[in-house]
Amino acid sequence: MNSILSTDYYVHFKENAFTALQEYLNENFHSKMFLLVDSNTNRDCIPYFFNKIDSKISFEIIEIKAGEIYKNLNTCTDIWNDLTRLGADRKSLLINLGGGVITDMGGFVASTFKRGIKFINIPTTLLSMVDASVGGKTGIDLGVLKNQIGMFSNPEMVLIDTEFLKTVSDREMRSGLAEIIKYGFTFDIKLWEQLKTLKNIDFKIIDDLVYRSIEIKNDVVLKDLKEDNLRKVLNFGHTIGHAIESYFLESEDKKNLTHGEAIAIGMVIELYFSSKLFNFPIEETKVAKKFIINFYGKTTIHESDFEPIIKLMQYDKKNVNGIVNFILLEKMKQCKIDVQVNKELLIEGLNYYRQ
Repeated sequence: MNSILSTDYYVHFKENAFTALQEYLNENFHSKMFLLVDSNTNRDCIPYFFNKIDSKISFEIIEIKAGEIYKNLNTCTDIWNDLTRLGADRKSLLINLGGGVITDMGGFVASTFKRGIKFINIPTTLLSMVDASVGGKTGIDLGVLKNQIGMFSNPEMVLIDTEFLKTVSDREMRSGLAEIIKYGFTFDIKLWEQLKTLKNIDFKIIDDLVYRSIEIKNDVVLKDLKEDNLRKVLNFGHTIGHAIESYFLESEDKKNLTHGEAIAIGMVIELYFSSKLFNFPIEETKVAKKFIINFYGKTTIHESDFEPIIKLMQYDKKNVNGIVNFILLEKMKQCKIDVQVNKELLIEGLNYYRQ
């Protein structure tokens, strides 16, 4: 697979990935090198990582607890303190080995430590490969509000090796697939046609799905780096999906949803809005709803949950002057940006998913 050039760095794949990393480490001076992992990737991914690089290269390992609930300023402070204690300086390098929490937060930590040190991302989950690997977004959550604190900052390179996916649970693989489904609705109908008949994760097609997803996202980023217009399309399913994800995260009586599970629900509801407001084919909405419920299971959302979910949408990053903005579809690949939806239709959409 050919490497993909993003804004000012390359995304390298499979056999080229660790060759590119080794060359970079050999050719560039770094006073110290650090490897940021969580408890899962420390156990499951570090052995493979060290098997792929020169054994004479030395890293200090910084481990954090695994989970979205640790993607916050307190964890960043712990990492900054570890870097300081271990002697990091402005010539140090941080390699982020893990899922989206690690790459998002690791990029943010590196970009702010001593006003910025270099970092490399090695995503190890399907979600982080197809979503967090391109675009330069770094960040952390503010309470249960997703990615409220962060900045645009590019890594030196991104390495994609789907061998890491062998360590990922089926549930997390399905979570990542939701972002690929999003690309199918918004940019490449063939992806959706390929995915909507799936009953289980098919590793035979994962490499091609990952590569095509990164191609799509990179094309969008190159045209709209700071999300002024076209890049907003990548938020399809996310406006209400993020609110649902946050609500389930903060509710003591509800089981946390993965990012993809919440975004899948968001896509069903936002397709319903699209059918109501822009005549998106309702039959296609029904097909999507049936597939998503069969593939991800049905999440119980009560009428009493509607109000707090709607309230959480007020904190969406795309909002301007307190107005909640949606990305909706007129038809496949044809999006409407910054659409407002009244409360009556919001409730109708939530009920549509519940039915």
